[in-house]
Amino acid sequence: MNNNKIQDYIKEVLSNMPAGWLKLTTHRLDIYDESQAKTQFIDQFTTLYKNNNASASSLNKLPTAYDYIRLGHPLSCVLEWFIAKSNKLSPNNVISFSSQTAPIQAILRKNLLDNKKTRILYTDKLPASFEATLLQSVYGYQMEVQQVKKGASVSAFEGSTIFILDKEDVCSFDIFSNIDFYININDHLGSVLLAHGAASEEYISEIQHVRRRETVAMTPINCHAALAFLTKQTPLDQNKSDVTANKESVLASIKKVTGTVSKPLVGSSGLSIQYAIMMGAVHYAQEHYKGKAIKFIVPPNCYGGTNDQARRVAACIDNVEVVDLPVDGDNDMVQSVDTVLAKVAQEDAVPYIIAEIPTNPRVEVPDLIKLKEALAKKRKTANGETAVDPVFILDQTFCPNVLFLGEGEILSTVRAISYASGSKFPSGGKCTAGYVVGNNKTDALMEKIDVHLTLCDNEATNLQYEILAAQLPSMNQRIADAYKNTREFVNYIQETLPTAKINFVSEEMAAQGFTPSVFSLDLPTKGITAEEKENYKRELNHKLINLMITSIPKESKYCVSYGQLKGCYWTIPATSTQGTTKEGDKDYIARVALSADMDLALHKQVFSDFVEEITPKRNKTITSS
Repeated sequence: MNNNKIQDYIKEVLSNMPAGWLKLTTHRLDIYDESQAKTQFIDQFTTLYKNNNASASSLNKLPTAYDYIRLGHPLSCVLEWFIAKSNKLSPNNVISFSSQTAPIQAILRKNLLDNKKTRILYTDKLPASFEATLLQSVYGYQMEVQQVKKGASVSAFEGSTIFILDKEDVCSFDIFSNIDFYININDHLGSVLLAHGAASEEYISEIQHVRRRETVAMTPINCHAALAFLTKQTPLDQNKSDVTANKESVLASIKKVTGTVSKPLVGSSGLSIQYAIMMGAVHYAQEHYKGKAIKFIVPPNCYGGTNDQARRVAACIDNVEVVDLPVDGDNDMVQSVDTVLAKVAQEDAVPYIIAEIPTNPRVEVPDLIKLKEALAKKRKTANGETAVDPVFILDQTFCPNVLFLGEGEILSTVRAISYASGSKFPSGGKCTAGYVVGNNKTDALMEKIDVHLTLCDNEATNLQYEILAAQLPSMNQRIADAYKNTREFVNYIQETLPTAKINFVSEEMAAQGFTPSVFSLDLPTKGITAEEKENYKRELNHKLINLMITSIPKESKYCVSYGQLKGCYWTIPATSTQGTTKEGDKDYIARVALSADMDLALHKQVFSDFVEEITPKRNKTITSS
């Protein structure tokens, strides 16, 4: 491929690309085909290149690259496409990361599961956060690390060889024999991994899955900087924002909205934070409860990323297991917590509970006093010894304004930490960064979480801190305003379609501070058999969502997001956020998320039109599902 030609083309792409390529964190699922994901975007982008077409209108018509920018996005795809074509490889063989260490860990993880050796070579330096000892002792990864001279020949190795270079131009690779994976690292951008040779092909999906679940792709702004640098448009942009001041502002805001005093931690995404929590918890248990089994207690129908990540951690570490915690529908969280903790106590294991309050997608809040009592209960092992007390790991993304952990609050007397996804209310959808805080009983655990956030190089980026510094101070007001819209819409639906089942917080719960702006909608159905009723309801879900997004395209989106600054978002958890959840635990209902800034009257009117269309004029035989 003519690199001058491709560089000229990318210059045009950068000039004409849609603004959303830099600014959006989520995309419309109605134009997203998960089975093709990046491939569909790349295929059509390649066609544009061949036709020398970089017009704004053509770029704007390209399909969604990924469902979330933490997994990938248009600019990461373009960056990886250029590198791949320059090295005569498939774009699948190039994967960019915001983290410098995550691609190394992705290869180490697969080789651990495959019982295969790993050799890590470098010339100048390893990533600053790389710590082989911790990766071996906590994660179980095994490796040989060796510094080599520039230009030295590399001997053959029975296993995988990784070659790491610290480079300003992360897009430039020199290919040598006997090396399977090349990783270019850069302190300001992150890293780019290139998989070379037939033996590395089987690693690609696993490496991409690490990027999906434990870290994030190179961010849009950094991909843009790398592309601008390679086309010689600008020197490498190192983000001139005042990082120190922004970080201080963000940490102060988090303490204020959570009512905590310990140092918060901020990661590149909610799942980056959750991974640091899980690995920090494993590390803490290894030091304080040597030899004991570790149990991560997780709702089986919770957000798919949480569920999947927990099982991925358990797959790598022998004494870690995932235990189901039924919390929704006919299951009571308090009763489930009490039952599961009693069983774990009998086994003399270490219990870590991960749960959402309110629950997702049923938006239920347990009896918090009884929950605290269940967590604080003293339990005995089968041998009559005192059991390890649990740590409650609370995902409060739906209601980050509720005070759980501060002095005198409901979970201040038991070991508890809480975290939130930053792509929701904290940033208003402007970035993916998430955060975690702990009460004063978890300081030692929080220290371990900090260690693993650093080890994985998953701290929030400079721009993410800048965005959070601007958005966090207004978060609680946005939550209050969005709740008002949501309550009004819920009340309207109940009046207009009373046979529908709506899952939302009660007025009493709202008075206690639980004011989410998301609800789930179980539409009425009809049919003779259970299968007929379920299929009809699923069709009705899609019918409603399609009507909303086509009638109000500037505001209503088929999207997994929540807490955005503007608009209304619709999704079906079973086909989006619960993607990796077991089929029997999925929820085929509509989940709706409203913002403070939207045309609520228009949404009511379109919903009214929907009800008129589905309601029989004479014999109303539709029954609640």
